[in-house]
Amino acid sequence: MHAVIPLYPRFTALDAVGPYTVLAFAPGWTVTFAAAQAGPVTDDRGSLTLAATASFADVPAPDVIVVPGGLGTLDVMEDEALVGWIRRAHEHTRWTTSVCSGSLLLGAAGLLAGAKATTHWAVLDFLANSGAVPVSERVVEHGKIVTAAGVSAGIDMALTLLARAADPVTAQSVQLAIEYDPQPPFTSGSLKTAPEGLAERALALIT
Repeated sequence: MHAVIPLYPRFTALDAVGPYTVLAFAPGWTVTFAAAQAGPVTDDRGSLTLAATASFADVPAPDVIVVPGGLGTLDVMEDEALVGWIRRAHEHTRWTTSVCSGSLLLGAAGLLAGAKATTHWAVLDFLANSGAVPVSERVVEHGKIVTAAGVSAGIDMALTLLARAADPVTAQSVQLAIEYDPQPPFTSGSLKTAPEGLAERALALIT
């Protein structure tokens, strides 16, 4: 299985690296970071750079695509190099996936009309602009399209995908290999459980 993670300026690092780690540990999987041109791409904190080892032209027909989100998502909604590649690659994929606001790029590519999908809570309502049916869940499956909520949900999505593509035992083995056993010190990771007023402070960190 060949998975491609497209990068663009100001992507969120964990959106890309979380699923990368899950899938790269899976037997028989190869994961490639790609961009409009091969080379370094810097994240939305401006302090971490990943190297795209391929251009979009180099990887026209992957088995899986994982589109990360980030503060730069809205800047590339009309970037035909990226959005056009997503649209064309989708014709060949077994699964087309996204993390966080990456689902907005699936929508921009015309892939979400009538589909249930999720994204980061801050932009969930924007999904309806592309004809999607917004769902406030951690991972949402709609046919071969799998979308994840914000950032850390990408790990859950990748494990869900691996269970579908291989089998649950393989996914569980990878989960144990990376010791993914979340035990956060707070219950503020969801709007449903976060203390009153915290959403405004959280938004200030990402806008």
